[in-house]
Amino acid sequence: MNVETILRHKGATAVTIRPETTIEAAVEILRRCGIGALVVSGDGDSVDGLLAERDIIFGLARHGAELLAMTAAEVMTQPAPTCEPEDSVQTLMAEMTNRRIRHFPVVSEGRLTGIVSIGDLVKSRLDEIEFEAHSLRSFIAGAA
Repeated sequence: MNVETILRHKGATAVTIRPETTIEAAVEILRRCGIGALVVSGDGDSVDGLLAERDIIFGLARHGAELLAMTAAEVMTQPAPTCEPEDSVQTLMAEMTNRRIRHFPVVSEGRLTGIVSIGDLVKSRLDEIEFEAHSLRSFIAGAA
């Protein structure tokens, strides 16, 4: 299974914010949308950076309450880790584990086409395992 398959099922949208968005506004967007990361993009198509919960926590530890007035561009992870629709779930799971990250914006031909999280990858893998188990049970029941 690959990233394109995941996006087909979950949808190919990614919540974006502009680089000049304040951290206070970004936190409200994260809360309202119930997500853990925002793609920072000046034009809505390119990926300038990624602002994840971890970036905000580290920023809070470094800057205290002043963080809320800072901009996404000052706090975001840059360059953002990205993947392509053709990338496999197994490859991304390994990459997320090795780099200790939980989100990958998906880029195709230089344009943002979605975002996948570790939760999306785990769900995809569990669905795949469940399908294989069901197929094996059906095969065994038919052979008996």
